[in-house]
Amino acid sequence: MSLFWRIFSLNATGLIAAAALLLGPVTVSTPVLPAEALVVVVGLAALLAGNAIVLRLGLAPLRRLGRAMATADLLRPGARAVVAGPAEAAELITTYNTMLDRLESERAAGAARALSAQERERQRIARELHDEVGQTLTAVLLQLKRVADRAPEELRGEVGQAQEATRAGLDEIRRIARRLRPGVLEEFGLVSALRSLAAEFTTHGLTVRHHIVGELPPLTEESELVVYRVAQEGLTNTARHAGADRAEVRLRPVADGVELLVRDNGKGLGTAPDGAGIRGMRERALLIAADLALEPGPDDGTDVRLRVPVTAGGR
Repeated sequence: MSLFWRIFSLNATGLIAAAALLLGPVTVSTPVLPAEALVVVVGLAALLAGNAIVLRLGLAPLRRLGRAMATADLLRPGARAVVAGPAEAAELITTYNTMLDRLESERAAGAARALSAQERERQRIARELHDEVGQTLTAVLLQLKRVADRAPEELRGEVGQAQEATRAGLDEIRRIARRLRPGVLEEFGLVSALRSLAAEFTTHGLTVRHHIVGELPPLTEESELVVYRVAQEGLTNTARHAGADRAEVRLRPVADGVELLVRDNGKGLGTAPDGAGIRGMRERALLIAADLALEPGPDDGTDVRLRVPVTAGGR
């Protein structure tokens, strides 16, 4: 029954009962007697209480819907408001859930297009860095070597410093190009790419270990790229923000797919809202229907856990 008919029926019942009593043996004296006043007050209180109960029960689904709308997050899909209550409320909640389905579908499609374009742009920039800038710096190194061979003794130290600076710049260009386009992922696969990633992030202040457990089920190229990018972003956050000195990357098969774990012993998640890096990881996870969770680690650090189901990752 709709909320309108519930309230109307209750009020109609109360008014009809009051009219029947007034037309029957019940009368109201002038002035009103205490017993008659008590009957009127009790009847009015009963009618008001009934209205309050009906309204509270009828509006409860709308309050739940309001809470669901306030906490909705398209990067954490699947949460839906419970369809319950009067017909109007149930229809409104159903419409809201349908709208969420459409928004999540449209966001996933838009994110897929955006991330695909981002990967293409990454590859283009990486090729230009490697082919253009890298070759230019290599030519500069060769030219500096010829200059050093011909330079007077008092200038060779400065030329040598220029050579070292150019060589460092060339190494940095190559490192950036590798991050933009993980060639080791394309050539040697996900396991080798994660091992290379752990070695790349191991510095004087941070030690990154890798654990690849068991035989992994086959993944699509898109799923492997998402796993690699999530691991890369997780380690980047560890190196930049966590203040950790130890981290590890684990990849293992699970009952329903593959699980990636990036763990550090840093200062934890904190209370700040998700940054661009975490939102990017969530969007990538949505592309392959994977579950991404950020949790406190066992050593007061952070666990980034990505679970890729076989249905999303299998070839």
